[in-house]
Amino acid sequence: MFALAIVPTWLLVLSGKLEATAYLDPTSWHAHEMVFGFSVAVIAGFLLTAVGNWTQRETAIGLPLVALVALWVAGRLAMAFSGMLPPGVVAATDLAFLPALFIALARPVIFANNRRNYVVLAVVAAFFVANLWLHLSALGIASAGSARRATMLGVDLVLLLITIILGRVLPMFTRNTTGVASIRSIPLLDKCAIGCVAALGLADALAPATRVAGVVAVVGAVFSLARGRHWGARHSLQQPLLLVLHAGQAWLVVGLFLRGVALLGVPVLASPATHALTVGAIGSLTLGMMGRVALGHTGRMLVAPKPAAAAFLLLNLAVFVRVLVPLLAPAWYFAGLVVTAALWVSAFAIFVVVYTPILAAPRVDGKPG
Repeated sequence: MFALAIVPTWLLVLSGKLEATAYLDPTSWHAHEMVFGFSVAVIAGFLLTAVGNWTQRETAIGLPLVALVALWVAGRLAMAFSGMLPPGVVAATDLAFLPALFIALARPVIFANNRRNYVVLAVVAAFFVANLWLHLSALGIASAGSARRATMLGVDLVLLLITIILGRVLPMFTRNTTGVASIRSIPLLDKCAIGCVAALGLADALAPATRVAGVVAVVGAVFSLARGRHWGARHSLQQPLLLVLHAGQAWLVVGLFLRGVALLGVPVLASPATHALTVGAIGSLTLGMMGRVALGHTGRMLVAPKPAAAAFLLLNLAVFVRVLVPLLAPAWYFAGLVVTAALWVSAFAIFVVVYTPILAAPRVDGKPG
């Protein structure tokens, strides 16, 4: 629902029909809300579910879960109405969610001695550091250019978590669904891909927009492509719940490659690269993973409802428009933004309509949840 509202709001700000607050410049506000609002909410929902499965311990249910949601909503309201609030209150309110999420995840992980997922806790902690860095810039404590660097670090952290989780689940999902035994994950390629995305995050934080970062991004694209070759994408063409995840993996490869080439001397590719990674990789994978998990964890068959398959298609059409129009028809830039927004909103509107009854009802198999 937040995805439905925030993108049209950004267009209204961009077109001058809605005034942005003074707390952040309009572009930084848009980036912050898409990364630390939308993406972090999706990540929180995924991890609160996954960590419970990984550790066989509760993360947050009942009132603690309501409290987490309330903190996230309070952060969104503080950012939306930052012009009416003291800057310190805006920062403190928005920063409160991630530490609470960290505690909810850390308790079961640490008590279960689930060391494999300490890296997940580290990523959540790093999200908080990136968000704090951005707010320090807004408060005039950190340098003025810090807001963009903090936001790019936030994007890199989302991509890092995606890279980690994809290697764990996408080959398994595809193999289990298609029955193709040759589909597999190669640990060395997984480690190289993860290492490159982590290194890109460090480069963006410490030495942004350098040729070193460009080389790291290109190498990361190569390793991401190499490991994905063994994941059976061609066997998923008749399975929308799989195909959308493989599409997200493809956009990750394309986005990293374009980003690297942009940093190595073709700056016109910078915006298409960013949106291949955000609208493409993050958008496709969040919508696809939510669509799959919502079915599996309510006891339903893992078959995408037909409207959901349409939503996956619309979202990927949005990526093509957002990436290609600035390159091929720059005079139509704003029209391209409008079309992208309409496709994005349509995709998430379908998700809300189709999945709200699924998520609001008891599990069909009678289990808790």
